[in-house]
Amino acid sequence: MSENGPTSLAEVAAWIRDSTAVVAFTGAGISTESGIPDFRSPGGVWATSQPVYYDDFVASAEARREYWRQKSVAHRDFAHAEPNLGHRMLAKWERAGYLQAVITQNIDGLHQIAGSQAVWELHGTARAVACLNCRRRDPDVDRLVEQFLATGEPPVCPTCSGIMKHATVSFGQSLPADVLEVAVETTRQGDLFLAMGSSLVVHPAAGLPSLAKSHGARLVIINRDPTPLDNLADVVVRASIGETLERIDQLISATGGNEP
Repeated sequence: MSENGPTSLAEVAAWIRDSTAVVAFTGAGISTESGIPDFRSPGGVWATSQPVYYDDFVASAEARREYWRQKSVAHRDFAHAEPNLGHRMLAKWERAGYLQAVITQNIDGLHQIAGSQAVWELHGTARAVACLNCRRRDPDVDRLVEQFLATGEPPVCPTCSGIMKHATVSFGQSLPADVLEVAVETTRQGDLFLAMGSSLVVHPAAGLPSLAKSHGARLVIINRDPTPLDNLADVVVRASIGETLERIDQLISATGGNEP
């Protein structure tokens, strides 16, 4: 394992340039650089509130009100956030043919806004609301949040009067099996796995870097704080994700890499 430095970043640039299947795995740390606080950070929702578990949400009208209150607070943080340098670099690498896919724990949709096409959202998206009964989806989250703030009552499905919830995975709710299956298969096929901005403690997502290594991929971890998998990584970088990816991109270009 090598720590951040000119040599290690040059290694990563060479690996990306020569790889046939680079997979990016992102957590909240990539979006904090867009001004979106981590849920667990001092400025995050969970600093002052307990998360609402899925079973409670389904069973209790009061729990649904608390859920929507919390989501309304979180919505203010990311509704108008813009992709940062890290998001844009990953989209650029996909266009250049280096990056096979982004697997993300994030629900903010910033990878797609940056231009990434192959994005697997393990925890769903907060940019849509879905009916738990008929599965109707509504992308106009701004309107539904404003409606809740005006009335204090969670919205109901206009089609079947069912319970409406953000299209995200709540505590106690299973990850979407189809998305997880594709993420696992994508990880198995990769030859370079870039884990960025994740504490690597929330499973099953946190098991993907280990899976990548077990199938022969190199593992690069870019994260502000130490993770439980640092000793498994080929390179560990503790620096800004956006600045690190930009520097790697410059090193790729300097050695004749592809341009999108």
